[in-house]
Amino acid sequence: MDLATIGGLILGLSAIVISYTIEGGRLAAVFQFAPIMIVLGGTIGASMVTTSFKTVMAIPAYLRVALFHRPEDPHAIIDRLIKMAERARREGILGLENELTESEEPFFRKAMQLVIDGTEITVLRSILETDIAFVEERHKRGIDLFRKMGGFAPTMGIIGTVLGLIHTLANTSDPSKMAASIASAFIATLWGVATANLIYLPISDKLKMRNDDEMANLELMMEGATAIQAGDNPRMIRTRLTSFLKPVVRPQG
Repeated sequence: MDLATIGGLILGLSAIVISYTIEGGRLAAVFQFAPIMIVLGGTIGASMVTTSFKTVMAIPAYLRVALFHRPEDPHAIIDRLIKMAERARREGILGLENELTESEEPFFRKAMQLVIDGTEITVLRSILETDIAFVEERHKRGIDLFRKMGGFAPTMGIIGTVLGLIHTLANTSDPSKMAASIASAFIATLWGVATANLIYLPISDKLKMRNDDEMANLELMMEGATAIQAGDNPRMIRTRLTSFLKPVVRPQG
């Protein structure tokens, strides 16, 4: 579980709810079915028009990635690649077959299998770069979906508010009830702005961060695989792969 994501959502929602209740507000007044249906249903419907039904149905999977997925530590990837490079120097490339059973990462297994099969380096790099490009493209669908939902939600809130005001002005003859009806109409705007800025846009940015981390890991695996195929010295491979890490997380010495 990603504590930053969960903690941020809880903190943001708590700050709003606590502040509202301290000022004497009633939560029951905010949770009205019609405004929520307009905002949530309208947002999902508009987003569905811009993408595929399959992508919309994958929203729960995208949420799991944002809330619970943790990319593998790049240091662990480097250590595994160095281990395989050392074994390849001792036993030859075919000696790496036993190592494949220890990895659950599909991309890593494919890269090492191509190395074992003796794939020429330029072809190996081309295949892996294509795989990385398609993985990134799949990730972008989720990122773009939540970004679009973050744009549609406030607009749907405004639509809900306008509809509420039309209904209020057309059917309320008692001026003493007018203020309460108008206040109720603005609940849709509240839901639209709140869901956009507390859920959709933050989730979109979190998915982008997850994508960047995974792309960096896949680049590491590709560079390691090509270096092993080229027969480079394991120490030189470690130096080369470590240069991909941010200076602050590189091992010292």
